Amino acid sequence: VQLQASGGGLVQPGGSLRVSCAVSGGIFSINYMGWYRQAPGKQRELVGGITSGGSTNYADSVKGRFTISRDNARNTVYLQMNSLKPEDTAIYYCNADGTLRTGEAIYGVWGQGTQVTVSS
Repeated sequence: VQLQASGGGLVQPGGSLRVSCAVSGGIFSINYMGWYRQAPGKQRELVGGITSGGSTNYADSVKGRFTISRDNARNTVYLQMNSLKPEDTAIYYCNADGTLRTGEAIYGVWGQGTQVTVSS
């Protein structure tokens, strides 16, 4: 199973960006996808996540600004980031729990990360 994160880049404060995480390699369903971020010199932190049923949770620091959604047909999860602040600058990672077509459960599979930089 592979997780491919994409869509990062440079954006000005107050701007928006959408990052994606596509899951491939025999996946049947994504049971939970979490988005994490790690800023330079800081620990990796949970940004939020989405369940198979579409329920979401968010860190307080991003509530009201970030939205997580999913496209089950494409096995892809999105992180829409609005009203971006310089402190949102980090590498953003996705992490998935899921079920393979074989019926095997997988836990805690990481994507490679995508850089988001918020700067004027």
